[in-house]
Amino acid sequence: MTEPTSGVAKQELDDFLRTADKLTLDDRRLLVQQALVLIEQNYVHLPLKAAMHAVNPVQRLRLLAVRLSRQTPQTMDPEWRFHADLSEIFHSVRDLHTNYLLPQPFSGKIAFLPYLIEEHYDGERRHYVVTRTLQDFSAPGFGPGVEVTHWNGIPIDRAVDINASRFAGSNPAARHARGLQSMTIRPLRVHVPPDESWVVLTYVGQDGIRRELSETWRVSDNLPPFVNADELSVAATAQGLDLGADEISRALKLLYVPEAVTPQESLGGAELTAEPAEAGADIPTSMPGFFRARSVVTPSGTFGHIRVFSFSVNDPDAFVREFVRLIGLLPQNGLILDVRDNGGGHIFASEFLLQTLTPRPIVPEPTQFITTNLNLRICRQHQENPTGQIDLGPWCPSMEQALETGAVYSGAFSITPADGANAIGQQYFGPVVLITNALCYSATDIFAGGFQDHQIGKILGTDDNTGAGGANVWTHDLLKLLLELPSPASGSPYQPLPGGAGMRVSIRRTLRVHDLAGTPVEDLGVVPDFRHRMTRKDVLQGNEDLLAKAGEILSGQPVRRLDVQVSAAQVTLTTALVDRADIYLDGRPTASVDVTQQVTTVPAPGAGSAHVIRVEGFQGGELVAARTILPR
Repeated sequence: MTEPTSGVAKQELDDFLRTADKLTLDDRRLLVQQALVLIEQNYVHLPLKAAMHAVNPVQRLRLLAVRLSRQTPQTMDPEWRFHADLSEIFHSVRDLHTNYLLPQPFSGKIAFLPYLIEEHYDGERRHYVVTRTLQDFSAPGFGPGVEVTHWNGIPIDRAVDINASRFAGSNPAARHARGLQSMTIRPLRVHVPPDESWVVLTYVGQDGIRRELSETWRVSDNLPPFVNADELSVAATAQGLDLGADEISRALKLLYVPEAVTPQESLGGAELTAEPAEAGADIPTSMPGFFRARSVVTPSGTFGHIRVFSFSVNDPDAFVREFVRLIGLLPQNGLILDVRDNGGGHIFASEFLLQTLTPRPIVPEPTQFITTNLNLRICRQHQENPTGQIDLGPWCPSMEQALETGAVYSGAFSITPADGANAIGQQYFGPVVLITNALCYSATDIFAGGFQDHQIGKILGTDDNTGAGGANVWTHDLLKLLLELPSPASGSPYQPLPGGAGMRVSIRRTLRVHDLAGTPVEDLGVVPDFRHRMTRKDVLQGNEDLLAKAGEILSGQPVRRLDVQVSAAQVTLTTALVDRADIYLDGRPTASVDVTQQVTTVPAPGAGSAHVIRVEGFQGGELVAARTILPR
């Protein structure tokens, strides 16, 4: 075996844990008391989780508090056991938004093995193979493509199921996916360290010989996030993020794709191109941590493929602008939009993106608070948006009323502004297929739900469901800050957490729109239209069969065109598969014409001075394309 020599600073797990015993007994009691505040008074999914999963986290926290009250500094449990107990209570609600975040020295660290394992299918039989190893790591007959049969002597399929039971996925597909992902990489901010110091992997080598490989867990610093979720900002208050998935995504870049590591969200554009993508080629992007755009050749044709790794940005407008630039350089006859493993982020970014793919107006998902006195205090404090960062006024009347009526939830209002979700309109006019898996969560669940609810295109899932995380998430520090600004409220229940510990909670639940209006996203998620089981070619040869399936779905679908040129008194339309066009100047109807040729010139007095020009294209009476022009 060769020790990997990558530039990642690391130490063995046992050495790291010797430095990790920091909390006093009073610290532990405070953490449990603060967890009770969040779960009992802020947690929006508490009734749902109690009903669906038969759990009672409030009573479990009370029992843990009683146990701690009987301990002394001399008799208290080892710290690792306290972390395990508190983490397990949070995990019991199966909500990846609602977390106990371990204190220093765990915060910002990852534990990892020097390889990744993924699954694929051969018919109905599931296989597990190594897909990546750390740079310069080697062992006899070991490398990408070897099949794993056992994990510490346990058949690998059973070992994944055991591991999955420890993690908080909202449905079986999400738990299994998280269980597999965490076999080889774990963010210690969110998960307690592995129980074992080393792992014995049994595998069938590239030479067909069965071998065992023993490797110790290593610990390293992770890359920092771009968004500070503890400060009062629009990005923090509009968070919809699976923190564990986001931590793992950053860790994978650090360990396996260091060329995608960037010090800031958006890089300079000097090296970017305005040339359309050649068949099979990537397009350089100013946001390599968030996008990969390329043209892919499939048996059904050449299509655009764009991978969206994360929505966790501070500037959703810049995020959407880069997305629009990239899809404009891809083939226009069909787009494969791939959000697998995307743990979410800024809810604005996810819902702003939808408009670029459809002529239909976007209705952002509405959200609700659970009605408690504490949530009402927070809403009252920010009813008039005194900080300029968050306006909770729309939720106040229904919460005031709920104290009289006993309603469980507030009224439902969107977090994403509707004008922002419809500011630039449709930018891509070919068919679109969305690829999802069970690691799509939170803002990505919201995006997938909006994609389906607005009938943008078909969804191709590599799992039976998305991760089913339907909430806006706030941290304990943010909740504490909201009661302190613009001036401190008396009697705040939030106290500073010791040792750099943290907590997060689902604060507002999200609901579907249109045909599924009122249906919660949490635990239900988004069911794909088509199901594809990952193959060996997919996990080892760049998703070859998956992309072929996506191309098959796109092939034969209509490719429309609606280009608009504006002069002082007329609008010129260049169209395909459109038989009628309606023109609006600053929201007022100006003209409606039948389209019988590719280029149509329409008199439109005042077009040159309009602030917003919208052209809607129809086929057979159905709205099929739209273009929004902002001349000035």
